[in-house]
This record gives sequence, structure tokens and C-alpha cells, in this order.
Amino acid sequence: MASPWVASLIAIFVWWFSTGAILVAVRRADRLGSHSMTVFLGLPLLALGALAVSRSLTDPSVLGAYIGFAGALAIWGWIELAFLAGTITGPMRDECPSGLPLRERFFRAFQTVAYHELALTLGLWALVVASDGAENRIALATYLVLFLARISAKLNLFFGVPRINTEFVPDRLVHLKSYFRRGPVTFAFPIAITVLTALLAVCAERLWTAGADVTVVAYALLTAMAGLALLEHWLMVVPLPDAKLWRWMLPAPKTRSEEER
Repeated sequence: MASPWVASLIAIFVWWFSTGAILVAVRRADRLGSHSMTVFLGLPLLALGALAVSRSLTDPSVLGAYIGFAGALAIWGWIELAFLAGTITGPMRDECPSGLPLRERFFRAFQTVAYHELALTLGLWALVVASDGAENRIALATYLVLFLARISAKLNLFFGVPRINTEFVPDRLVHLKSYFRRGPVTFAFPIAITVLTALLAVCAERLWTAGADVTVVAYALLTAMAGLALLEHWLMVVPLPDAKLWRWMLPAPKTRSEEER
């Protein structure tokens, strides 16, 4: 378990599986109309994540690194579940009118996700406070990578990218599609790529020079997550069928006859 290759593969698998599990839960909630119940039943995930982070803070071991990593992903996962289920989104739930000036469009777009951004920021603040002076800060570092990548991805979807996969947008968030802009890349994309590439390079360099097993595992996990974040951004430009990673495991979307019942 102290191998950087094993840690990297675990990070990639957990990212893939947890993303798929959230999509499955939201797709079923769309079919059954059980969005609030789905989020409520997911609360143990949030509690387990908080418990895992708390447990990891005083454990500077390889196991502690994995526990902190898993805890941060669990906290992040519940917040994402609440967002995709339409429970924690924002006060604006209307589609974006055409022809709005950029400033007004941005303000409306932020209102669609304001509560979600607040929840993510509160999660980050809680981890910063909890990790102050801690021996093991892998949970905070993991959450920071996710936070940076998500903010960057949202900005690029707003300003414009050539490829936008809307296949998995849930029923209660269909209005968000009107705030996306499909077109040539803007200034936001090279900035995002530069920042994420620098983050990946720093994590990889720390991994290369790491000595202790716990440091190797921690930076292998972070390097994998930074690499996935960078890949996510390139998939907004490069025409690859990334949706196939999860399409096969999802239940069928609600049919028109089911919607009319």
C-alpha cells in the first residue's frame, strides 16, 4: 500500500467509482422523484467523512494518509450529491435569457450555484480550521485540489469551451445548460491549464523527492488527483468519448410516458 503506483491507481479508481455512484443515485432520484430523501440518506457519508478526517489528523502514517484522503472525498461527495440532486444549488432556477451582457449573465450564473459554492467554501474553511497544526493534512490538500479544479471548470463552462458534456445534467439542474457556452476557448482556459499543470508539477516533484512512505503515498494521491483535474479540463477541448466511463453503469433516464404520469 506504500507504493506510489498503488496509491495512484486507488485514487483513480475511487474518483471513477465515487463519481459513478453519485450519478447513479441522482439518476434514480430523477426517476423516483426522491431527491430530498436521497440527500438525507446520504448524510452518513458526510458523517463518516468528517469522522475519517478527524481520525487522520493525528495519524502521520500511510493508513492515516489513505483515511484522510477518503474522508475529504466523502465530504466533497455528499456536497456534490446535494448539488446534483437540486437540494443545495442557488436562489436562481430560471434559464438564462439570451442577449444578456456578460456582467449580468455572470451574476445570474453565480446565483444558480451560490448555495453550492457556499457549502464548498464552508467545507474548505472547516478543514483549514481542523488541520491547523495537525500532523497529517492530506484531507485539506485533497479538498483544495478538488476545490480549485471545480471552480476552474465552472468558469470555463461559463466563458466558453468547444466541448461540453450535458448528458449527465440532472433533471433539476437543466436550467444550468443555458449558462454554458460552447465555442472557442477564452482566456480562462490557458490560465486554468497553466495553474493545474503547475500544481501537477509541484505534486510530482514532491513525490519524486519523497523519502518516507507516508509522504510517498500522500503525494501519489495528490498527483493522481491533480492529473485527473488537468485531464478534465483538456476533455473540454479534445474530442474523446469520456461519457462512456459511466454511461454503462447508469439506469436509463426517465421516459416521456413516465414523466407524464
